[in-house]
Amino acid sequence: MLNNWLKIAFINYKKNWLSTIINLFGLTIGLTGFMLILMHWNDEESYEKWNPKKDNIYAFQQHNIKENKYSPSISYPLADRAVKMIPEIKDYVLVSSSGMGFKMITKNKTAYQKDGMSVSENFFNFFPFKLISGSYKDALKGKTSIAISTLTAKNLFGKTDVAGESIKFDGDNFVVTAVYELPKGNSVINPEFVILAYEQLKNDKEGWGNFNYGCFFMLDKNADTEVVQKKLYDDVFLYRAKMNAKGAGVTPQKFLELYGPQGSLLTPLDQMKLHGKAYWFGTGDLKTMMILFTLSVLILILSAINFINLKTAQASQRAKEIGVRKAIGSNKSKLVLQFLLETFVICFASYILALALTEILLPSFNKFFDKQIVMNDWRIYFYSFAMVLLIALISGLIPAIYLANFKAIETLKGNFARSRHGIWLRNGILTLQLIISSFFIIASLIVSSQVKHMMDKDLGFSGKQVMIVTFNDNAPQPWLKYERLKNEMRKIQGVDDVSYGEAVAGSYRYSNSNMDYMDKTIYAQHGSMDYNYLQFMDVKLKKGRWLDSKLASDTINNVLVNETFVKQFGWNDDQAFKNEFRPGFDEKPYKIVGIVKDFNIQSLKTEVEPMIFFHYRATSWKRFNVYNIQLKIKPEDMDGTVKRIKKYWQANVEPGYPFESNFIDKQFAKTFVKYQKQQTLFTILNAMVLMVALLGLFALSSLMIEQKLKDVAIRKTLGASDGTLIVGLTKQFLWITLIAVIISIPISYYLMNEWLKDFAYRIDMPIFPFVLSLISLLILTFAVVSVKAYQATKVNLVKYLKYE
Repeated sequence: MLNNWLKIAFINYKKNWLSTIINLFGLTIGLTGFMLILMHWNDEESYEKWNPKKDNIYAFQQHNIKENKYSPSISYPLADRAVKMIPEIKDYVLVSSSGMGFKMITKNKTAYQKDGMSVSENFFNFFPFKLISGSYKDALKGKTSIAISTLTAKNLFGKTDVAGESIKFDGDNFVVTAVYELPKGNSVINPEFVILAYEQLKNDKEGWGNFNYGCFFMLDKNADTEVVQKKLYDDVFLYRAKMNAKGAGVTPQKFLELYGPQGSLLTPLDQMKLHGKAYWFGTGDLKTMMILFTLSVLILILSAINFINLKTAQASQRAKEIGVRKAIGSNKSKLVLQFLLETFVICFASYILALALTEILLPSFNKFFDKQIVMNDWRIYFYSFAMVLLIALISGLIPAIYLANFKAIETLKGNFARSRHGIWLRNGILTLQLIISSFFIIASLIVSSQVKHMMDKDLGFSGKQVMIVTFNDNAPQPWLKYERLKNEMRKIQGVDDVSYGEAVAGSYRYSNSNMDYMDKTIYAQHGSMDYNYLQFMDVKLKKGRWLDSKLASDTINNVLVNETFVKQFGWNDDQAFKNEFRPGFDEKPYKIVGIVKDFNIQSLKTEVEPMIFFHYRATSWKRFNVYNIQLKIKPEDMDGTVKRIKKYWQANVEPGYPFESNFIDKQFAKTFVKYQKQQTLFTILNAMVLMVALLGLFALSSLMIEQKLKDVAIRKTLGASDGTLIVGLTKQFLWITLIAVIISIPISYYLMNEWLKDFAYRIDMPIFPFVLSLISLLILTFAVVSVKAYQATKVNLVKYLKYE
């Protein structure tokens, strides 16, 4: 019986070869997209799975409830009090900085080593990397202790058994206490060396408001995170508020409202990469991931729709076969099983082809997402095969039941070809297919418009021809290093101007603090700078004046602010110049001398935040944060100028260190990469969807028009022109397309409006994508169907009318 079913299946595959190819193609494309996105999702979910303590480690995120914003930072005293006051919290670790680099000197070699971390001393209690040499006990107890990875050990010593060896950098001799091997699994916490943030921890021990650290808590295995979060508020945040509220002249509750944290969120370590609200090491994009996964499933649905449509359209060709089989005793269940088997064979063949295509596309996919995914996860095969079975069941069961319900007597009389059974089913499924196609066209056009809007937006500054060079050697007085280099590098041929700014476009190396005026507080970004930095970046002055090197007060407490700063305090421009405010990072009042036009140095997804700018000598600590020098390069011979700058830097400034530089405009352009990739993906998916849908439409229209060839022959005999016949044959499909687009418009509007809500600078919902979707789908439908309709007008009249 099975052998007979397979023979019948392959006879029908051959007979309807176009439909078979279209089904294979659509399902292969859909399954390939599904597997690639599924591997991408699984890869994002796999971070920190290697850690044996992951189930008890939670990342801390503070919550600003009023603005519903999250931050990954905490202060040292808050974390320390939490572990003392909350029994469920067993331990904590702080992360001060990551991505550090030093020129390290050993007795045999000098080399630059990057990707280091400074942490609190119990780091290895949380991240127990495989120990190769030394001991984790007291590994980070002292100021000059260092633990290194096997890669760093080989780079510096040529071997891994180097516990007890000495490394000189940052002005001190460090002793290697442990050598570890980094995990093979995905991890964002993979330092090549780890040192104790000794001086910073020492200085911040009583700094309740110095939110300078990322934090992980080790919780008891039975701890309820909701309970712990409540205790963090009651026993830690409120405690700090009570200590400081009296001095601020407010109640503890008001203090929390003004200065926070007002709440917290604890997220398991292995969920932070994709599901975290704010992560010290950078969060993934769950929303985009869900969109991509949904779109890949929609493509599979389109492929299944093709299958259902084509199977039901072929009904008349199988009617007599079914009638004969029923007449000789075959029951409905056997017929359903036979048609399900035919569907499964096609789906399984598509699955095999999809596996091969996925393997071929995977290198390009990895390059696009900057990943190293390999097809070695059994879950990919399991879930994709489960999807194949589901598709086979759904897309096979509907036409199987439909075909199995044919009446033997009616089909054996040959009346089925003229019946209207199945028309509503086919039209309904075709409408759904075109609704999905219309949505993809609309979505693709709106995404492209939004990305173009962001790319074309006036940022309020110009980073063109501005090159930033980052300091690496952690000079003890970096501001003096900058001042020396500023004068020397101006002399390099091709350098037009030199300046320094802490808040650099496309970077996040600047700080946030409360700004207090009377009973009102706002939070603002603050960036130290040289006198000329804002003019250097072509920022526009709205009112007042720039900082002046001739005025001593401009290095004491005079600042410039942006328009948003003034608006958030509720001042007009004149009031801003009369009022003084106190920033949370200093004890003295600051005076506004200039207001600059708003300009965006972050991603255009976010609104311009309040910002203040002041000279780096205005505070006792900001001068130690001077970390770059910026050079405006003349347009003539830019390549030659860059080479001269690099040569000077490596010879005279930081020999032995890598030359870390970038152009500001290119650095800011990186903030668009995510959205440009979304645009590319939507375009690719849109092309795939249209291809699958139009091929299905062509095959379906071919089958349906073939069923009308006798009608065409009769009408042509009666004098109908070719144009009249083509319009008559395509009219039904054009009406279906029109209805589908009309249905898709409100759905697309709602979904794309939700997507646009993520952008502070968004386009107004345009009309043209909806109009263009309608026009393009009508044209494509007419073009696809009219090809077969035109062929139908050339029928052999004798062939179809000789028995009439």
